[in-house]
Amino acid sequence: MASTSELPALAVTGSTGGLGGMVARQLAGSGFAQRLLVRDAARAPQLEDAHPVVCSYGDGAASRQALDGAKVLFMVSAAEAEDRLQQHYAFVDAAAAAGVEHVVYTSFYGAAPDATFTLARDHFATEERIKASGMGYTFLRDNFYLDFLPLMTGEDGVIRGPAGDGVFSGVAREDIARCAHAVLRDPAIHKGKTYHLTGPEELSMAQAAEVLSAGTGRDVRYHAESVEEAYASRASYGAPQWQLDAWVSTYTAMAAGEMAGLSPDVQGLTGQDPISLAEFLTRPVL
Repeated sequence: MASTSELPALAVTGSTGGLGGMVARQLAGSGFAQRLLVRDAARAPQLEDAHPVVCSYGDGAASRQALDGAKVLFMVSAAEAEDRLQQHYAFVDAAAAAGVEHVVYTSFYGAAPDATFTLARDHFATEERIKASGMGYTFLRDNFYLDFLPLMTGEDGVIRGPAGDGVFSGVAREDIARCAHAVLRDPAIHKGKTYHLTGPEELSMAQAAEVLSAGTGRDVRYHAESVEEAYASRASYGAPQWQLDAWVSTYTAMAAGEMAGLSPDVQGLTGQDPISLAEFLTRPVL
């Protein structure tokens, strides 16, 4: 096997997952050589001119070696974990030490140090770490994933959460992948830019439930919980406090208006209108 410094200059993370896998496949389809940073080489997708390299975000030494010679890095945020921010910091520092010149990072809509959604604070902190590193950057701030909505519906057909009448501008993961692909095809023109990726519509949870009902044939409805009810209804899951806070604040961020607003960036980057929830429900799984 070639040394990492002889591998393609484009490094892609997350290729064994949903979003990163879509991006890696699109890049391969466009003829781009890439190195796939994975924890398990056996799980890496088999793609033309794609070279798996093993490392994990939290292992700075392995990440630095894996990124040796890479110039552009697509960094999918790590799986939710209590120490995710520390993992991000270690990986960003390793990328800078390895000589990476440009990081394209999947952040979250409304990322801010005081965001209601607790994980959006971690995304903001990661953005700041990337900026401070001296590497060039492009941030893709994704609104709530439309892909998650069907999964939030209980077995009884009820979506429960303290979103009130707040709205979100959900975006399909497919659109995010297309945007990332567009940026990675010509990263220099996107350096220093932050893109806000939304769908074509603002929906309340009650409206989303109506669309889900029409699109799936299942009777879906929304029950607006209080914050206290939300924590109580999730207590039986045995999840740690940080995870409960993340789950509940997904909804309270909507209630606070922090997931509202429509952006033209998906259309601007891809030349295609973003996918609506109704359309998403009719599309084949990629």
